[in-house]
Amino acid sequence: MLGEKSLREVMQRSEQGRFDVIPANRELAGAEVELVNEFARETRLKQALAELDEAYDYVLIDCPPALNLTTVNALTAAHAVMIPMQCEYYALEGLSDLVNTIKKVRAHLNPGLEIEGLLRTLFDNRNTLAQQVSNELAQHFGDKVYRTVIPRNIRLAEAPSYGVPVLLHDSASKGAQAYLALAGEIINRHIINNRQVAAS
Repeated sequence: MLGEKSLREVMQRSEQGRFDVIPANRELAGAEVELVNEFARETRLKQALAELDEAYDYVLIDCPPALNLTTVNALTAAHAVMIPMQCEYYALEGLSDLVNTIKKVRAHLNPGLEIEGLLRTLFDNRNTLAQQVSNELAQHFGDKVYRTVIPRNIRLAEAPSYGVPVLLHDSASKGAQAYLALAGEIINRHIINNRQVAAS
């Protein structure tokens, strides 16, 4: 984002998953401070990603849980936003702030930006509040809410400590199976949407 290296120079290959990763570290927070006075600071990530336009079908940008310049850069570069959230009261308040930020980015920086979907994570169906918040999300956002729900699962929490994705740590766990179901749901949505575009 500071223009010191190209994406291809910092890209790393994950042989196990057969995907490429451009990792971040703690210095990203410092980069944000350096960008404050830079020209076109909101479009730095979009400009950097432009060199990969033809190379990948999908580019996933993992954002910090904060509405800062890094997140604005990601929203400016993205075509769509997936919003993972816990079904808790304060998460609803944060969702409202995020949706307002998305509207501002759409109005000023990225008119094509859409909400791809809302993903309910760390979900405990024994919790009444979680069920109430989940119902509110479904009522307000309708089919934007993914049918797949990611449960609270110990295997999901363990996998990072082993340095592997949950699919390699325990592919039969409820958490891993939920993420596989989510991948299938996302792919199906894209197939249906592409058919509708082709038919119109």
